[in-house]
Amino acid sequence: MLIEAAWFALVGVLLVVVAIGRGLIARLPLSGALIYLCVGFLIGTAGAGLLPISLDTDVRPLRIVTEAGLVVSLFSIGMHLRVPLHDRLWWLPLRLGFPAMLVTVAIVTGVAIWGLHLTLGAALVLAAALAPTDPVLANELRVREAGDDEPLRFALSGEGGCNDGAAYPVALAGLSLCGIPGFASSEPFRFALTVVWGLAGAALIGWICGIGMVKIVTWLRTRYGEAVGVEGFLALGLMGICYGASLAAHTIAFVGVFVAGVALRHEELKATGERPPSEVLASVQRSEKSTAATDPERAHAYMAESMMGFTLEIERLVEFALMLAIGSAVSAHWREVLTWQAIWPSLVLFLVARPIGTSVALVGASVDGYQRVLIGWLGIRGVGAFYYLLLALEQGKTQFRPLAPVILACIALSVIVHGSSATPALNRYLHSRRVRAVAPPQRGTPSKTRRYDSAGW
Repeated sequence: MLIEAAWFALVGVLLVVVAIGRGLIARLPLSGALIYLCVGFLIGTAGAGLLPISLDTDVRPLRIVTEAGLVVSLFSIGMHLRVPLHDRLWWLPLRLGFPAMLVTVAIVTGVAIWGLHLTLGAALVLAAALAPTDPVLANELRVREAGDDEPLRFALSGEGGCNDGAAYPVALAGLSLCGIPGFASSEPFRFALTVVWGLAGAALIGWICGIGMVKIVTWLRTRYGEAVGVEGFLALGLMGICYGASLAAHTIAFVGVFVAGVALRHEELKATGERPPSEVLASVQRSEKSTAATDPERAHAYMAESMMGFTLEIERLVEFALMLAIGSAVSAHWREVLTWQAIWPSLVLFLVARPIGTSVALVGASVDGYQRVLIGWLGIRGVGAFYYLLLALEQGKTQFRPLAPVILACIALSVIVHGSSATPALNRYLHSRRVRAVAPPQRGTPSKTRRYDSAGW
């Protein structure tokens, strides 16, 4: 009873403190993830022992919870990206989500084989865990609201939505090379076809699910006044349907869920037009919500914004729970994590592999120097890396156990260094953009009228 009482009190106090202090945290070189990680460490095995999580005994439940958390986060990111699909701004996240990640995978794989003396299969699994940025912990870098087209935020948001799914084939290839049956064909041609179908099929399923959900629900609302006030159920239902259908079709389900969020937002954009949904719904009072939900001119905006608000709250709880779990895992294995052998690969990733990968991918994209530096630096690792570690451990504990200290060290270091530097770096960047925006153009310099000029296109 005392342990249960301590748990309830601890979780309650932590949630209240973070909620009340969110504004202060946003102004300081801190992040919620860093606070949760530290608390998780303190209540883990090396501390109070209230949360004794171990990667030797608790892999499967942790993997399931982490997978569900990623699904929520990927869907939420997709719903934030309210930009037409023909917009050239999409090229930034696509460059980062695929070419940049593949270059990073190649570098990390080579470093793991040469420096950690891993087999090719194990090195690929490590690269699949470390190369993609994290969609859950990157909320400080995310676009502020649907319709925010600030190029740096849009690029980092979209990257987080793309590359966790794009890393999945790399993990499959690594597991297959390590002799884990049932994940991927050992024949290169068949494996390539599997990857193509995995990406294309997931995108198709996600698009159909997202568009279909919007059309069915808005038709019921505007025609019959039904299905009103159940946005939470709709959001969770859409995520579940899309993820389950993608898995059943043997596609990369993370991509499907992300695309479903993009599709839902795209339908809202088509219906609402250039006006941001917050402006469309600005005059809606609390007592008029059901009216807005059934109004043909506002139904799409109301549905999208309500579902996004719900997923944001769930995502914050996901971050809270999973970072406590990761902190507890670090606490249980801190002696392995706190070694040079576990730490130096993270430094190579942050200072060499990630900057090279983004630089190569951004060749030909006219982003300015400061944007390139920030994109190369702000590659947060967290829940996504933890998921791929758990997936590997679930399939072959002995083979992949040496990867655990490296991945846990990378997550902890990323939460510390990226979490503490993201806010100051972004504030400086946004301040410099505001200064340039209000500064009068120099004599003889044509004024910039296109939005893409500010994005560096």
